[in-house]
Amino acid sequence: MKSTSFGGLEVSRIGFGAMGMSMFYTGAGRPEAESIRTIHRALDLGVTHIDTAELYGPYVNEELVGKAVKGRRDGVVVATKFGLISHTGRPGQDSSPASVRVAVEGSLRRLGTDHIDLYYQHRVDPEVPIEETFGTLAELVAEGKVLHLGLSEASAATIRRAHAVHPVTAVQTEYSLWTRDPEAEILPVLRELGIGLVPYSPLGHGFLTGNIRSLDGLDADDWRRTNPRFADGNLERNLAIVDEVKAIADEDGATPAQVALAWLLAQGDDIAPIPGTTRAARVEENVAAADIGLTESQVDRLNALRPAVGERFDPGNMAAIDR
Repeated sequence: MKSTSFGGLEVSRIGFGAMGMSMFYTGAGRPEAESIRTIHRALDLGVTHIDTAELYGPYVNEELVGKAVKGRRDGVVVATKFGLISHTGRPGQDSSPASVRVAVEGSLRRLGTDHIDLYYQHRVDPEVPIEETFGTLAELVAEGKVLHLGLSEASAATIRRAHAVHPVTAVQTEYSLWTRDPEAEILPVLRELGIGLVPYSPLGHGFLTGNIRSLDGLDADDWRRTNPRFADGNLERNLAIVDEVKAIADEDGATPAQVALAWLLAQGDDIAPIPGTTRAARVEENVAAADIGLTESQVDRLNALRPAVGERFDPGNMAAIDR
């Protein structure tokens, strides 16, 4: 597995997002032993970057990751997130200094470690200035509890403000062939400041695998059933995107998922996606994408794909994104 460096933090070009093992998607809640085997398979294949959050479960996903990396911790970059759970009694999200300090201790305990390699603010808190939150995070870095800092779904202006307090190592946001929003403002700022980009949902919530052509087969509580890009006929309208991805995959003897990931990797060495899955076979498929070299013509065809129809989140979740 190839690797890249974000501000001195070396990560595998393809990481692993553990969220779907615990919530939101069809297949979440599989037996713990099976999930741990899947993470172990990722580690065996050279994946060093494992992403989780206190929100996922909540809490149980961090516990799962902690069990999976036990005995292999030194070779793993563990990333987790805080801020969407309040630890002070304040309703809703909470990135106040008091809440952050409780959050980090809980994450350290659940992950079974004495430090977090990459600690993200999960969403920007409109009630707490980013300078105040990052001041607290800088203290945690000085104490050795956190090694690197990140932001998730932050605007270009917020990234600049946070970076002025303490260097931001990575920014996590949705980025894929059907969500290219970061290209306009986020990526230029990250490249100016030397910050890495970690795309979550790099396979479009599974859509870019080519395996979802209707809502049939999704669990009744699968989050995608209410996502605007899957609902109200938009799924059918968006099939043209994955059909072109599949056409290129067929040319290369690859899978649509591999082509979608290869396209992301081709956007720059400062990009390291974190596809998630519950199955070891999918991990093997995703990791193999690192060895696929798309031609310039193929990249041009993918760049020319029309945008996906529908917002990427429902109104409530869109309102929580810093823009």
